[in-house]
Amino acid sequence: MDLQEVVASGVLEQRELLGQGVLSTQQLVAATLDGIDAAADLGAFTRVLREEAKAEAIARDQERAAGGPVGPLHGIPIAIKDEIDVAGAVTTFGTRANSIPAVADAEVVRRLRAAGAVIVGKTTMPEFGQWPYTESSTFGVTRNPWDTTRSTGGSSGGSAAAVAAGLVPAALGGDGGGSIRIPSACCGLFGLKPHRGRVSNAPNAHLWWALGVVGPLTRSVLDSAIVYDVIRGSTPTDRFRAPDPMTSFETAARSAARPLRIGYSMKSPTPLVKADPLHVQAVRDTAILLAELGHTVIEIDPDYPDPTLAFFPQFFGGVRAEAAEVNHPELLERRTKQTMALGAWVRRPLVEWAIRAGESVARKAERIFTECDLLLIPTVAIRPPRLGVLDGANTIRAQLAAIPMIAYTALWNVTGSPAAALPAGVGDDGLPLSVQLVGPANGETTILTVAAQLEQARPHPRPGQVGHAY
Repeated sequence: MDLQEVVASGVLEQRELLGQGVLSTQQLVAATLDGIDAAADLGAFTRVLREEAKAEAIARDQERAAGGPVGPLHGIPIAIKDEIDVAGAVTTFGTRANSIPAVADAEVVRRLRAAGAVIVGKTTMPEFGQWPYTESSTFGVTRNPWDTTRSTGGSSGGSAAAVAAGLVPAALGGDGGGSIRIPSACCGLFGLKPHRGRVSNAPNAHLWWALGVVGPLTRSVLDSAIVYDVIRGSTPTDRFRAPDPMTSFETAARSAARPLRIGYSMKSPTPLVKADPLHVQAVRDTAILLAELGHTVIEIDPDYPDPTLAFFPQFFGGVRAEAAEVNHPELLERRTKQTMALGAWVRRPLVEWAIRAGESVARKAERIFTECDLLLIPTVAIRPPRLGVLDGANTIRAQLAAIPMIAYTALWNVTGSPAAALPAGVGDDGLPLSVQLVGPANGETTILTVAAQLEQARPHPRPGQVGHAY
């Protein structure tokens, strides 16, 4: 047994090997930590929880040896984006301005541990997740395992780099404007943004008000479904809640897809933005494949509603609220201070108005799904750029640089709709291609079934050889 191959495998493969007794959790976690240390140059982690993970691994082996029931993630190493609380670790939000460790796990982390997962570290993000590029003055740049001169995207770039490099089989991210889907696209991963309220934000009532959701980045559709079945569900403290799905996410990912109406379009919800020709071709190729798989596929012209007035008050309000809670405000990045000043007009009544405006946008966007069951569009407009996008940029320049990355994703945060980035091969530049499947309200199970069907027909590519590609 090659431990490096095991570490670089998925949730399902690791779970089967652990269940068969082929290896112990302690062996898997030790090899995982060694791999993370060897890949420090990627900049995927803000903190590696070595001693804590080793102690958890011992406990997991003892629990299995006792012969009692084990959870669906028993012994699986998982990383956590550094905007989600892990007890005993500082929740940095990508900034040096925080220094006090969290006193308790966030609800999603608690659920992961209850299912047997071992938390191995916190992953990098730009300060407060403002940008779709994982670069900060505190933690530097995060490198794309496909090409270490390229960006991972963001803001869940550290989670994407860790999974794409085969350091962990899954990592949690957050998505307030595309921050799960964008890095998944840049790094060749599957990343589903769930419907608003599907996953708890506790102990917080919300993440960037109605925009933000939490979910995993994985290499396979089934791995994503397995993790989602562990973490989904709301708590009394959550402002937003989604109804229970008709079936489990894992069942959906394992089910045969029935013939659906799938509309595709290259039109951007953001005016004047056009997709790279490689991304246009990826959508067209995927549409052809879906037709071959038995679906009715038609090109449509979505009548996208304008989400701008709903998005920006929540964006500025979310960043300002998080920045207001830091321990050392004087250490905030210059760009963040500029964002706070630029959003000084945002007050709570305006945010509440923006949330209501977003509900109106959602009703209009939902009309798209009277024409089709799922919508197929690009995930991002541009290819993964070279590192240093934010070098010397003030907040205005950074926001302008963000537009081609979030053009196809941010609308679905305003509407709360489920949407997933899924790999679509490799471009002639050697970097991964991605397409986005968007569903109607609470349509995650439909997305998962079709995404798994596509994965079976067109297996997801991986960078380099098994394990590390750099």
